[in-house]
Amino acid sequence: MIPVADALNKLLALAAPLEVEEVPLTRALGRTLARPVMARRTQPPFSASAMDGYALAGDPAPGDDFAVIGEAPAGHAFAGQVGPGQAVRIFTGAPLPTGATRVVIQEDVQRDGDRITLTGTPQGSHIRPAGADFAEGATLDAPRVLTPSDIALLAAMNIASVPVTRKPDVALIATGDELVPPGDTPGPDQIIASNSYGLHALMTGLGAAPRLLPIARDTVPALNQVLDLARGADLVITIGGASVGDHDLVAQAAADRGMERAFYKVAMRPGKPLMAGRLEGAAMIGLPGNPVSAMVCGHVFVAPVIRAMLGRTEVIPRPVTATLATDLPANGPRQHYLRARRTPDGVLPFDKQDSSLLTVLSQADCLIVQPPDDPARRAGDPVDILPL
Repeated sequence: MIPVADALNKLLALAAPLEVEEVPLTRALGRTLARPVMARRTQPPFSASAMDGYALAGDPAPGDDFAVIGEAPAGHAFAGQVGPGQAVRIFTGAPLPTGATRVVIQEDVQRDGDRITLTGTPQGSHIRPAGADFAEGATLDAPRVLTPSDIALLAAMNIASVPVTRKPDVALIATGDELVPPGDTPGPDQIIASNSYGLHALMTGLGAAPRLLPIARDTVPALNQVLDLARGADLVITIGGASVGDHDLVAQAAADRGMERAFYKVAMRPGKPLMAGRLEGAAMIGLPGNPVSAMVCGHVFVAPVIRAMLGRTEVIPRPVTATLATDLPANGPRQHYLRARRTPDGVLPFDKQDSSLLTVLSQADCLIVQPPDDPARRAGDPVDILPL
């Protein structure tokens, strides 16, 4: 067995950033920006009114009156010039007329025909200077996962499409005679395949393009048939069959196909029977079959690989320090990931930590990371957690 940190390093050595493709903004949400992009115009492109009111020059005082010489709605600049004693009716977003130095809001004036009189003391200029948001040539740095706010900014920069890292093609293969897909009627000795669906959701949320392949039955020919369908994937993930039982045939099938194994077995729980390497040009990870083990390994190991393939810089999540809400017994020789939830009194591990209990994982919002041979902890002690 190797430590978790060593396993992560070996996995990341298998994961190179993928190619870059151009996508329109309407398909860019959640994608990873691969290169910095530059604004193609200044925003605002001109000094503009920030309020509805009247554009005028100088420093007016209450009681001053002005002749209204025109109007400037948004999208239509006033063509003339504003001089002393003159004002232009202006609306939010309209270009500031030549000669105007401020906008007086409409609530501070009284209008009578083509004349206005100031009834209040002007507060501020109510002008958005040209380039107040960004100037042409300003950059949005990469890599970054594009948010709705980023999409709005890119659109304002007059950028219609962006360079993003291609989504990793992930082939998910559940193995075992005991499995049937959700919705099917299992036989008396069968269960529902849950791991592949949870991992599919996890991969999708990380920005990958996972595909569920047929369940591979417990024979080498059946495994090979499904592995044939995985060709072309950037990452192949098998679930189950990576242990040492007589029916755990993934390692044998992968070895027969020339897999270059990076490691087998990690000093952690849940999830010790983890295998990784390179198979037919793709990175390959063999996950354990217990549902919680598979999902925990998905968060700890598979997620960093996906992030690395997307070219991101922060690929391994940094633990967060939290306070224990209860005592925690000493740990053994393997790093332990305990399902837990955060409460007002601190982080509370669940009493049941069996690796088959998906109900507990569903209720957990974090994992307590207990190092190997960690001594007993008391309530109030700090611990590292990984938010889920």
